[in-house]
Amino acid sequence: MDVINLSAKFARFDKLWSPKVIAALNGQLVKVAKLKGGFIWHRHEQQDELFLVVRGRLRIDLRDRVLELGEGDLAVIPAGVEHRPVAAEETWVVLLEPADTLNTGDVRDEHTLDQLEWI
Repeated sequence: MDVINLSAKFARFDKLWSPKVIAALNGQLVKVAKLKGGFIWHRHEQQDELFLVVRGRLRIDLRDRVLELGEGDLAVIPAGVEHRPVAAEETWVVLLEPADTLNTGDVRDEHTLDQLEWI
């Protein structure tokens, strides 16, 4: 059991849209990611996904509306809901999701990460 400093973890990488694992609990992974630009439309059929904005702003496009998150805001995207994260500027997020969650959900493309790095 250790204290995890988010700033120190974010300082360890620069690659965008490449989540890093920083902790695990009850079958869930705590991940950090730096985002900029738009990601792909996707869904996670069996997993909910929590986004917590640490720095910057995140827009999450849904098919029927848009969620706007600022620093300190979080949103849970329920399983099966198609979504697309978009960050106009570099944005730092913490993600909480089941360990078997693929970052691109039901889509496989150049952004798909089958193995995540622990930092």
